[in-house]
Amino acid sequence: MKMLIVDDHAIVRQALAALLRDRGTAGEVLVAGDLAEGLAVAQAHPDLDALLLDLKLPGADGMEAITAFSRLRPEMPIIILSSSEEPADVRRALDAGALGYVPKSASPETLVSAVSLVLAGGVYVPTLMVNAAEAQPTPQNLTPRQAEVLAAVVAGHSNKEIGRRFGLSEKTVKVHVTAIFRALGVTSRTQAAAAAQAAGLTLPRAAARPDGE
Repeated sequence: MKMLIVDDHAIVRQALAALLRDRGTAGEVLVAGDLAEGLAVAQAHPDLDALLLDLKLPGADGMEAITAFSRLRPEMPIIILSSSEEPADVRRALDAGALGYVPKSASPETLVSAVSLVLAGGVYVPTLMVNAAEAQPTPQNLTPRQAEVLAAVVAGHSNKEIGRRFGLSEKTVKVHVTAIFRALGVTSRTQAAAAAQAAGLTLPRAAARPDGE
């Protein structure tokens, strides 16, 4: 795996790069100190597998940074690493297109697990979101499309299969899955399926059927 770290603190960049290499998560790690440099590196290395992005860079809004990288490399997963533990910041980052959010207070093991999960096609939602009072599960607020995606998740379909079924890109599917996780107050597909069943959600039958049935 080849990853890019964008953080304005050199010590943080070096420590993260060493951690990812030592744990075998990434074979090559590139670094940048600000948004402009990060975009330039991403432009020059189209084979990047993922981006670790500081939410608060000097002279750049974190959400704008997520958007900028998403436009440049829409297929590249973005994982936010931030000192902020505000649930609102987590929601904004995930809504903007990030596929993971790791507080800087997290342990090295948590960071490595989060990166590995995202690289494997998942979405990492921090525990603080599950525990936050303002992030209580609200399954009734799922949109019709999210309900369809959830039905496909419950049926065991992968993001690629879901995207093919509904004519969506895998990244768009991941964004829907992130929103579903947040609405149900869960952090995994298994938990989402269990929460949907526990809540007695009525899911679209057609969306849960395998192709050809």
